[in-house]
Amino acid sequence: MSKLFTAILFFIVPFTLFSEDTVQVDSIQQPLYRPLIERYILDEIKSLRQENQSLKAQVTKQISEAKLESSDRAINYTTSTVNNIFYIITAAASLLVLLGWRSLNDIKKSLKIDMAKKIQTLTSDYESRLQQIEVKMTERSKVIIETQKNITDTNSIHSLWMRAGLEKGDEDKISVYDEILSIKPDDIEAMTYKADALLEIGEVRWALNLANNAIDLDKEYALAYWQRACAYSQLDKQTEALKDIKKALELSDTLEDELLNEKHFENLHDNKSFKLLIPKS
Repeated sequence: MSKLFTAILFFIVPFTLFSEDTVQVDSIQQPLYRPLIERYILDEIKSLRQENQSLKAQVTKQISEAKLESSDRAINYTTSTVNNIFYIITAAASLLVLLGWRSLNDIKKSLKIDMAKKIQTLTSDYESRLQQIEVKMTERSKVIIETQKNITDTNSIHSLWMRAGLEKGDEDKISVYDEILSIKPDDIEAMTYKADALLEIGEVRWALNLANNAIDLDKEYALAYWQRACAYSQLDKQTEALKDIKKALELSDTLEDELLNEKHFENLHDNKSFKLLIPKS
C-alpha cells in the first residue's frame, strides 16, 4: 500500500507542477493526500471484513468436522457393542453344548437379563458421553461467537477512532464518539473525549455528567478528573476544580505541562492554590 501511495504521488505531482493552468500553493484549501488516506482506511476496513468472513467460514467448517467426528465415534462404539453382545451369546451357547449346566430356557432368561443390564449400562454411558460432548461443543461455540463479536466490535471501534481523528468540527466528533459508545457503552476514553468536545461547544453540564460517569467506571483515569475540573472551572466552582486538578496530577504528573495551556482554566490563573500547582521552570 505504501508503494502504491508513493507511485500515485510521483504520478500526480509532475502534472500538477508543470500544468499550464497551475494553481498557486496558497490557494489550496485542503490537503491533496486526504482522499488517499480515506481510500487507505476503506481498503483496511474491507480487508478486515474479508478476514472476518474467512474466520467465520473456518469456524463453521471446524464445528461441522467436530460433529461429524463425534457421529463416527458413536456409530463405531455402537457397532463394537453389538459385536461384543453376539460374541457373548456365541460363548454362552458353546458352554451350553459342552457343559449342559442348565436348561435352555434358564440360559435364555439369564442371557436376556444380562443383555438388558449390559445394554442399559452401555446406553447410559453412551448418553452421558454424548451429553458431555454437546455441552463442550455448545460452550466452545459460544466462546467462538463471542470472540468473533469482540473482534468485529474492536475493528469497528478502531475505525471510528481513526475517523474521529480526521473530523474537523466538534459536533462531527461528538457523533463519532456516540457511535463508539453505542458499541461499547463503558468506553471511558470515548466518554472523556466527548466531554472535551462538549466543552468546546459550550455544553458544560452535559460534559460534567459524562466526566462523572467516566470516574464512576474508573476512579484511576486521570483525564476524566481533568475534564471534570474543566467543567467545574467553567461553572466557576473553583474549589471543586482545584480538587480534581490535584487528583489528575497525582494520577498523571505529565499533565503539569498543560496547566497553563488549558484554556478552560483561564479563570483560575489568579487563584493562589492554582499557582502553587504550576511547575517551576
